[in-house]
Amino acid sequence: MNHVPAVAAPQRLRVEHLPVGDALGVGTPTPRLSWVVPDAPPGWTQTAYEVRVARRLPASEAHVAQARVEGEGQLFVPWPFPALRSRERAEVQVRVVGDQGASDWSEPLVVEAGLLHPDDWSASIARPPAFETRPSGLRRPPLLRRTFEIEGAVIQARLYLSAHGLAEAELNGSRVGDDALTPGWTVYPKRLRYATYDVTADVAPGPNAIGVWLGDGWWRGKVGFDGGAVDVYGTELGLIAQLEVVTDDGRVTTIVSDDRWAAAPSPILESGLYEGETFDATLVPPGWSAAGFDDDAWSAVAAEPIDASVLVAPEGPPVRCTEELAPIARELLPDGTWLLDFGQNASGRLRLTLRGAAAGTRVTVRHAEVLQDGRLCRRPLREAASEDTYVCAAGDQTWEPRFTLHGFRYAEVSGWDGPLEADDVVARVYHSDLERIGWFTCSDPLVNKLHENVVWSMRSNFVDLPTDCPQRDERLGWTGDIAAFAPTAAFLADCTGMLTGWLADLALEQERVGTVPYYVPYVPLGFWADAHPIALWGDAAVIVPWVLYQHTGDVDVLARQYGSIRTWVDQVLGLVGPDDVWDTGLQLGDWLDPAAPPEDPGQARTDRYLVATAYAAQSARLAGEVATLLGHHDDAARYAAAAERLRAGFRRRWVREGGLMADDAQTAYALALELGLLEGDERAVAASRLAQLVDKAEGRIATGFAGTPAVAPALTSGGHVDEAYRLLLQTECPSWLYQVVSGATTTWERWDSLLPDGTVNPGNMTSFNHYALGAVADWLHRSVAGLAPAAPGYRQFLVAPRPGPGITSAAASHVTPYGRASVSWHVADETLTVDVTVPVGTSATIDIPGHPASTVGHGDHHVEVAYPG
Repeated sequence: MNHVPAVAAPQRLRVEHLPVGDALGVGTPTPRLSWVVPDAPPGWTQTAYEVRVARRLPASEAHVAQARVEGEGQLFVPWPFPALRSRERAEVQVRVVGDQGASDWSEPLVVEAGLLHPDDWSASIARPPAFETRPSGLRRPPLLRRTFEIEGAVIQARLYLSAHGLAEAELNGSRVGDDALTPGWTVYPKRLRYATYDVTADVAPGPNAIGVWLGDGWWRGKVGFDGGAVDVYGTELGLIAQLEVVTDDGRVTTIVSDDRWAAAPSPILESGLYEGETFDATLVPPGWSAAGFDDDAWSAVAAEPIDASVLVAPEGPPVRCTEELAPIARELLPDGTWLLDFGQNASGRLRLTLRGAAAGTRVTVRHAEVLQDGRLCRRPLREAASEDTYVCAAGDQTWEPRFTLHGFRYAEVSGWDGPLEADDVVARVYHSDLERIGWFTCSDPLVNKLHENVVWSMRSNFVDLPTDCPQRDERLGWTGDIAAFAPTAAFLADCTGMLTGWLADLALEQERVGTVPYYVPYVPLGFWADAHPIALWGDAAVIVPWVLYQHTGDVDVLARQYGSIRTWVDQVLGLVGPDDVWDTGLQLGDWLDPAAPPEDPGQARTDRYLVATAYAAQSARLAGEVATLLGHHDDAARYAAAAERLRAGFRRRWVREGGLMADDAQTAYALALELGLLEGDERAVAASRLAQLVDKAEGRIATGFAGTPAVAPALTSGGHVDEAYRLLLQTECPSWLYQVVSGATTTWERWDSLLPDGTVNPGNMTSFNHYALGAVADWLHRSVAGLAPAAPGYRQFLVAPRPGPGITSAAASHVTPYGRASVSWHVADETLTVDVTVPVGTSATIDIPGHPASTVGHGDHHVEVAYPG
């Protein structure tokens, strides 16, 4: 009789925070392993795990090893073998052991190390000559190519690619990879990512050719607002490429970027992330990236040494096209322009198919988020032209820009008098290809749409870094936005790899400019040309790594950022006055409080120094907890004491006797409650007053970036669930659902980006795709559905739904590091029914109204209690 293991074989085997199944070009020689145990008998616990590996270098024999480790570890467990060498490939399997024996082995995960050391790089920077500067001021980018010979059958080929600018490669006429905007935007002088591609199938014995498109991107293209900045990192583009081909005789042929490449002006006449792209198809050199092409007329390139110590492997997935949207409406306007509605605001670009085109036909595509008077409303784009132009070759052709991105729902296509059927134009959605891991639904379709809008705003703004908006002349990694939104982001998508890379850049910019800047990477611009320490924005240095640790259980995130956390909190403590409040310097306060006038978004109801002191107290407290976890006990005691001093200073300045606040505003009460700044009976008084303010406002929101994440949780924890639901379900302006009933498909920057009369807000800072005010989704997950981590990595989690008026059912699920957890509830016939799924390796505390709290192990659980409503 065949033995059937008591526990299922591990699944979702992965290394570090890379996507499941994506472990090519790993940037560490000792990648940590994680896995999920999908099913096990009741009461089963892991007592050990075993790892086996078959590892080899290119063209060498495999070496097999196996290790057993006692204990329950299954998240970020140390690599149990000697360190990988650069280019070494390892096929890894895991099985788990419990008191009933071992599971089967997992499916194998192939892990391959990238170029781990600077001396692994033999490439130079290939610098093409400068080609024409266009009338627009944009510079025409180059094409680069090189031929090479391969003797023998190819058994492995890898392309390591980066650039000063953006790069897209072709081998023998075929596109390499499916990523976009590579290598992304980092603090280039210190961290420049490279991509690794398996191109074994693209290289053949005999003559071969490699070609690369280059684009300005963030390297020398325009960045930011108030006229922006150009040439931030340099004036010249450059290619960094290393192609390594292994043949069956064991030989390695290496082709690198150097002075043996040739360059020519690109058929991309001009390209900018904000401006758009102009492409002349009549100028495409046929076969330019194939071996037989004659490049004698092409220009020579210069070779420049590279500091390979700055080259780093990615920690998260690249930007890719993740979805295609067909137009839901097409209209041919009287002037011959096609107006297209794709039904969804998103970040991306159009792909056009033009049939029977005459050579030289010039087709222009313009983009916008909203319409005004039946045409594109482009004023909110400010100086971002968001305009693509295609000059046709003869015949049928399909085109999509390469090195630009737009935020839009609507587009106009002009200059084309041929057919344009629905399937001839597609909006391709681009963002970092993060795995979706969190979901929410409830009985109210408007709330479901709100949640969907939050997801779309996250998708639109997680484009290599967490940006504020994808459409106008900005698109910067604003620290305050992600500080507010991080808990929602970490629930919805596996964003830790992406955000840990961004946090590394935050620490570098913090060191360079002397504080945590307003956005990362930091480019001095206009009013923001001098970096000042600002609460909430600077507190991202503490909040974001803490949130990632809570959601993943990876203490290494905190260890890597500890220097940045410590530096930020120490700086703030140095700015706190003798009365233990932070009441000096520039502060943005409760940014975009709905009462703030369009021309002054920082003019909020709540004292900006109240906001600053509240967040300073929280960051000091969290810094103390981080220090304790990392064993820095002197720091832990110092920060805990500082947090108490700030708490006392806050109370002396802003808390009146009994618990009322000096600032009688929703944000003041929400922050005091949620950040633990009140004592004893003061909490009940403050929560009651917050509820009164909500009722006084007839359920309308009165918070900005600082207060919005806290207001519904503060009402809920204070026992005023009905008022929290009243805020949620309000449809008049300002409110979350006002946006929904106004037709929003993403969350807005302002509560009234679209005014009640249907016109666009006149402020020059009006975006229809920001995620910060969507931070309410964290409360939807935690309190409406009732699913929240109670220990790092969801090793324990809390099931605490708080039903309220207007919603009769809700559900949430989340792929925790241990597997999928879910909760669903519904109210019917005065009975509340709750169903919970707990992954193997975890436990859940079920805390529902009318039922004693209880802790349960893995498996499915069902609870029914009387609930009169």
